[in-house]
Amino acid sequence: MQGCLQGKVAFITGGGSGIGAATAERFAQEGAHVVVCGRRLEPLEAVVTSIRAGGGEAEAVQADVSDEQAFVAALEGVAERHGQLDILVNNAMAFNWGSIEEMTTEQWHENFTTSVDGTFWGTRTALQLMKAHGGSIVNLSSICGELGTPWMSGYSASKAAVTNFSRAAAGEGAPYGIRVNVVIPAVVETPATAGMLADDKARKSTEKLIPMGRVGQPEELANAILFLASDQASYITGATLPVDGGRSAVLVTALD
Repeated sequence: MQGCLQGKVAFITGGGSGIGAATAERFAQEGAHVVVCGRRLEPLEAVVTSIRAGGGEAEAVQADVSDEQAFVAALEGVAERHGQLDILVNNAMAFNWGSIEEMTTEQWHENFTTSVDGTFWGTRTALQLMKAHGGSIVNLSSICGELGTPWMSGYSASKAAVTNFSRAAAGEGAPYGIRVNVVIPAVVETPATAGMLADDKARKSTEKLIPMGRVGQPEELANAILFLASDQASYITGATLPVDGGRSAVLVTALD
């Protein structure tokens, strides 16, 4: 797939670390001009510096995806500066833990503002910007949106919403050559999971649930996102692609 994104302009939310940063690096390797977006400028600039050091093209845009006005302005600004927006990866997310009986309404809503509202705002804007020439939108869901996850009910509900929203968006975008697909990770080794995976016992317990016997790496998710974003997937839209080491495929993986 060498150079498969040559000449494309790609916008990645949550691009300062983890899956977003790995996706930005991978896109740049394939020739895209990459725009990484996030709340904190320092990690975004670190990603940009790394990409440029490798000969790629990248820029950072500081914007909070949970702020509709700021996020939409960031997307429209990129399209105006570069004359196009070809790829959008809605990767940013936020979540909190807690039992349903103790969760406040405010805490419940916190799970939706970035993951669902942000994905809606980004997708809506991208559909408008891509309508004349087509494009690709890849939304990040989660295995929590496929399987019930105790103490993460809000996050699970938000990610399930992302998946089905993306199917509807795929139907609306298809007549204009805009593809919308979903990548579904399970446990990936990122800053968000560092605390859990740092504990050896917790890590081993997690790995027992995964048929491949290990957690995923951000680069493995980036490769899947790249495929769906590229013309290699030109006849794929409305699809959900689990990238989870087989976690969602089986009921039981190991018996002690």
